[in-house]
Amino acid sequence: MSGASKLRRREFDPAATGALDGVRVVDLSRLVAGNLLTKVLADHGAEVVKVEPPEGDTLRAWRVEGVSTSWKTWCRNKKSVCLNLKSAEGQAVVREMAAGAKVFVESFRPGVLEKMGLGPEVLLAANPALVIVRVSGWGQTGPFRHKPGFGTLVEGYSGFAAVNGFADREPVLPPMFMGDAYAGLYGSAGTLIALRHAEATGQGQVVDVSLFDPIFAVMEPQIANWRLTGRRKPRTGSRSTNTAPRNAYRTKDGGWVGLSSSTQGMTAKLFASIGRPELLQDPRYATNVERLKNYADLDAIVGGFVAERTMAENLAHFDAAGVTIGPIMDAPALETDSYVAEHESLIEVPDAEMGWVPMHGEVPRLSGTPGLFARPAPRLGEHNGEVLGPLLGAQRLAALMAQRVVCGEEGNEGP
Repeated sequence: MSGASKLRRREFDPAATGALDGVRVVDLSRLVAGNLLTKVLADHGAEVVKVEPPEGDTLRAWRVEGVSTSWKTWCRNKKSVCLNLKSAEGQAVVREMAAGAKVFVESFRPGVLEKMGLGPEVLLAANPALVIVRVSGWGQTGPFRHKPGFGTLVEGYSGFAAVNGFADREPVLPPMFMGDAYAGLYGSAGTLIALRHAEATGQGQVVDVSLFDPIFAVMEPQIANWRLTGRRKPRTGSRSTNTAPRNAYRTKDGGWVGLSSSTQGMTAKLFASIGRPELLQDPRYATNVERLKNYADLDAIVGGFVAERTMAENLAHFDAAGVTIGPIMDAPALETDSYVAEHESLIEVPDAEMGWVPMHGEVPRLSGTPGLFARPAPRLGEHNGEVLGPLLGAQRLAALMAQRVVCGEEGNEGP
């Protein structure tokens, strides 16, 4: 788990095509959820055109050591045009773009799109088959629809934070964009469902993607369990409330392993592998129900065995016994890990700032129409000329550039 990177390198191929070839997506979204949603589409061949304001998507400002790794990761395979949407002319250009698109994505607070004259009724009147994807914190309906909604708020409101962490500590919010990620993934599924319907019937529709609904939907049957038992699900750290033993255990050399014994057969293998097969006849550990009651003593037994061995020794020992165990990995370990490299879960692509930048491979994986790497994340307004030139004509494009309705980085404003 140490040493030089084993990541495989992929060159960008602008001629690459995928299953969504011919699907133009006009993307007005910002931040993570919308960009992850359109990244899934772009990775499979859709022509995703980011419509960015003069200052660019907020992701561009998220920098580490001066490098916008978030932008590079979530906006690969996309194109960028830069428009001043506060102007009537900029709004008119977007309406014209939407008229020739199959998908339109936005993440403004509900009502803002309508104020710009870009509401669904306007867009669908010009393009009845258009799929309009609206990403917001709390959805387009309900009492919270006008409230701002970042992932942090829905990660708390959904019940996730209440059950995450340890019983004697404060609730723990996730250290990554969990609410946004679920919304992006659910949103991409909703987009494809609506696109399938539009292609079959010629009828577009609105896909209402809130940050709240997806994370709430994956929170297990907690409300049903509460109704049945009257008990809140406790915070249990790395333990499970469904099965035992299941925890993170520290190794002799200071590493951590995750071990789960979710079936009776796996528990039998575990007990035998630590030299304690008799535990399965002990009433305290004979069934999963009893093991959950006696988790602390059981964790001490399993944790004690793990603590006497190094990471490598534990993995070799339990793997040989067929017990479900794995290392708890961090970034340095993942970058040099053989599985991650050979599975191409991480790859490297050429980058002007970093030379080669590591990023995740395409997800999901399709055997017949695999994902692609067509182009790196665009510079601000890089594709103004390519996208807007055929739509507006050279004279009108030049006039809008002069008015700074069409904008972008120096040298990216035109063809």
